[in-house]
Amino acid sequence: MKNIIIIVCLLLVSALAKAQELQSYIQEAEANNPEIQAYELRYNIAQERINEVNTLPNTTVSAGYFVSEPETRTGAQRARFSISQMLPWFGTITARENYASSMAETEFVEIAIAKRKLALSVAQSYYTLYANKAKQNVLDDNIQLLKTYERLALTSVEVGKASAVDVLRLQIRQNELQQQKEVLQEEYLAEQTVFNNLLNREEDIVVDVVPEMMIPSEDPVFSDEGLSLNPELLKYDKLYKSVEQSELLNQKESAPNLGFGLDYVPVAERPAMNFNDNGKDIVMPMVTISIPIFNNKYSSVSKQNKLRQQEIESQKNERLNTLETAFAKAKSQRNQARIKFNTQEKNLKQAKDAEEILIKNYETGTIDFNDVLDIQELQLKFQINQIVSVQMYYVQSAVINYLINQ
Repeated sequence: MKNIIIIVCLLLVSALAKAQELQSYIQEAEANNPEIQAYELRYNIAQERINEVNTLPNTTVSAGYFVSEPETRTGAQRARFSISQMLPWFGTITARENYASSMAETEFVEIAIAKRKLALSVAQSYYTLYANKAKQNVLDDNIQLLKTYERLALTSVEVGKASAVDVLRLQIRQNELQQQKEVLQEEYLAEQTVFNNLLNREEDIVVDVVPEMMIPSEDPVFSDEGLSLNPELLKYDKLYKSVEQSELLNQKESAPNLGFGLDYVPVAERPAMNFNDNGKDIVMPMVTISIPIFNNKYSSVSKQNKLRQQEIESQKNERLNTLETAFAKAKSQRNQARIKFNTQEKNLKQAKDAEEILIKNYETGTIDFNDVLDIQELQLKFQINQIVSVQMYYVQSAVINYLINQ
């Protein structure tokens, strides 16, 4: 019982170390990945648009000179100066700010989605590197095992209990395993480049992966309700809200616009005349109102916004169905990985028992090296399948985490 407790504690410590190490890689990727940086810049641009819309229309200033001065009772008009300012309807600028803010929130959700996808990619690449390294270690162990069998075969040849062909077959098998290991090494370097590119760092930086990973005895508890909080769905909620703000802005823009202005006309004094207001300049305040009598444009925009909301609802429902399908598939494949792992565990134990029987037969003077190769091939198959099962388990766990953010 004490040994079992120690083993469980070691597995927990190993799992915690694995999680922390992978999480540190994910944090580094989020800090350095250029795609994330591009999304953050888009969000900053969207936020800056709030300041862009918080402005009034341009102030109009005009000046004119009378080439032919019109004569009035108080004198000749020489020039005209005007200044005017149009003002949107009450609340229009606030509506513009709210719409720009809602669009910025949509961009912020895009950042969350991009970070989740990046974390998933980093995790998948990390587990691929782990599986590759684990397979290389298994091949090394099997090569050493074949060398042990080769020494036994050489001893048997010397006493006439085995053929030189058996030795050659064992050597050929070692060459095949060495080839597989070298191919895996090349694949590891390629995947390491993929991993480092996700972190936006030098391609030849060595990636540290845990030496061993095991499938936990129990799966973490999760709920389908977590899907509703997935940013891919929240994005549609933000888009729906932005359309609502767009419609509010459309209603404000369909209202009249007010304008205020001032005209100033300098007037020359009439010579040789003395009366009140002689040469008195003209100051004329003005009020302007812009009425959208033909408002088909705004009615059309309202219809478009309503249709857009229906489109967003349909898109959200379709995406929810896709995520639910992916969630069910990930759960199933994770369960399959556990089943396959347990089966390979049983098969590997039986193969070990068969290996022990062969070794005992060798001690009694009878050994069939054909059986030795068969058992070795079975052991290697079961070991590789176990590694693949562990990789699949954690990859599908990463997919589940992406979907429900456990």
